[in-house]
Amino acid sequence: MENFAAIDFETANYEPSSVCSVGVVVVRNGEIADSFYSLIQPEPNYYNRSCIRVHGLRRKDTDDAPVFPEVWRLVAPLIEGLPLVAHNKSFDEGCLRAVFRVYQMDYPEYEFHDTLRASRRMMPNLENHQLHNVAAACGYHLENHHHALADAEACAWIARKIL
Repeated sequence: MENFAAIDFETANYEPSSVCSVGVVVVRNGEIADSFYSLIQPEPNYYNRSCIRVHGLRRKDTDDAPVFPEVWRLVAPLIEGLPLVAHNKSFDEGCLRAVFRVYQMDYPEYEFHDTLRASRRMMPNLENHQLHNVAAACGYHLENHHHALADAEACAWIARKIL
C-alpha cells in the first residue's frame, strides 16, 4: 500500500465509544506525509483504572478536550479517500463506529486493513503479535507505547513493510 492513514484510539473505559485520544499518520506515496493527535473528552466520561494503567490518561487530562465531532472535523479531511489501517482493526474500527453512533453521525463506511492479521499471516514465528513486537520485527522501535500517535506511527511503519 502506497497511500493510507494509520489510526489508533485509546479509550477511557471498556465502552468502545469512550475514545479519549486519537492518533493518525497519513502515508502518501509510501512516505509519511502528515500526522494528527488529539485528546478527546470521552463519552461516557469516566475512566477505568485498567485503562488508566495502559495509557496513563485521566479525566483531568481530557476535561477541557474537545468532544469527538469537533476532533473528527479535523481528521476527516486528512483521511479523505484513503483506506484506514489499524493494528487490531476490530478494536479501532469498533471504537470509530461506536462513537459515530453515540453522536448520531453518519458513518462513511471506511475501508479498514489490519496489520495484526497481516502480521500473523506473514510472521507466524513471532512470540506474539503485539504492536511493539511486530514493529520491532519490522525494524521500528516503538517508544511511548499506548500513546495514540506513537502507536499510529508504529502501525504506519508496519503497514509500509507488510501490506
